[in-house]
Amino acid sequence: MALIVQKFGGSSVANRDRIFNVARIVADTRNAGNDVVVVVSAQGDTTDDLIQKAAEITSSPSQREMDMLLATGEQISISLLAMALSELGVSAISLTGWQAGFHTDRAYTRARITRLDSERVESELARNRVVVVAGFQGLNRTEDITTLGRGGSDTSAVALAAALHADRCQIFTDVEGVYTADPRHIPKAKKLSEITFDEMLELASAGAQVLNNRSVELAKKYGVELEVLSSLNPVPGTIVKEVTNDMEGMLIKGVAKDTDVAVISILNVPDVPGTSFRVFGALAQKNINVDIILQSIGRGKNKDLIFSVPLSDAETAMRVLEENRHRFGGDEILMNTGYAKVSMVGAGMKSNSGVASRMFEALYEANVNIHMISTSEIKVSVLIDDKDADRAVAAVHDAFIH
Repeated sequence: MALIVQKFGGSSVANRDRIFNVARIVADTRNAGNDVVVVVSAQGDTTDDLIQKAAEITSSPSQREMDMLLATGEQISISLLAMALSELGVSAISLTGWQAGFHTDRAYTRARITRLDSERVESELARNRVVVVAGFQGLNRTEDITTLGRGGSDTSAVALAAALHADRCQIFTDVEGVYTADPRHIPKAKKLSEITFDEMLELASAGAQVLNNRSVELAKKYGVELEVLSSLNPVPGTIVKEVTNDMEGMLIKGVAKDTDVAVISILNVPDVPGTSFRVFGALAQKNINVDIILQSIGRGKNKDLIFSVPLSDAETAMRVLEENRHRFGGDEILMNTGYAKVSMVGAGMKSNSGVASRMFEALYEANVNIHMISTSEIKVSVLIDDKDADRAVAAVHDAFIH
């Protein structure tokens, strides 16, 4: 008997028919002799609808109250799925994130898991029940409800798989696996049979929405092998693991775009030790992630700092920087939007020269202008105008993947 954790996203449980479809998948897994823990997201557009309800009340809701509100979405899903399983003759129980033992820090709306006490889940499994857990949520040390941020249900599922030493963690989505690009926009995109944790982490961080980047990071840390597959079409998916047998010899595993980008420029800051620390330390205290960073060569006694942040954090970042401006100086702080980040990822870059050059050539031939560049061992990212994003992805994909 194996222990399997299965996660289903919001589109997989969007309505009655899809809930029963999920229930049948879970029932088949259970009837095959496996113990099953299911992690479920809020139905369809429920989270967006709840955010809109809050906007009808106030333009600046507290993050604590937003977490209290948004956590209700998953509670609807888990109770309905548990009812559907019972209708199919499968003994099931639904648990909220805190009932399932998720403890988090106090970063409302983007909390991180600090501890997972799995005793309740294990005791329900011992009673031969399918355990249906609300993803995306937990409880902090002051017993306030917290949420893990967008895509947090993936992280919940991987955390449970790690804590329970599950044999498999399956992430069910509305696509059939991990593709070399978004198949909804790039018809030539190919499904990958397998991909490494490192490659998947880079793709997820670069905007590929099939998996949450924190879930991949957690899977790599605890050695949880992931399988990404469709809840609507029963075909083999994509395995995400530490080492792959790359029989295809693919130089590039994927191309992704991210339009959640804003660029902040701090002009003429003092060219002295500690300036960058003061700038980025202030942002880190507010849990704002900084991505691409450019620092100009000092002109006399000053330099410019230019960097990208998530568009959703841009206003907060500007406020934090203005509040701390006395610590690092600078003549002006500017924010610009209308950008997108396009990235290509592949472990093959490590042993092949000229990869970045081929990417830049493809963008040149597509008449796409590059504003900023960032590289890692297995990734090259460029910041471009968002109107060029789809054309850029297609050009880079065609240059490497045939």
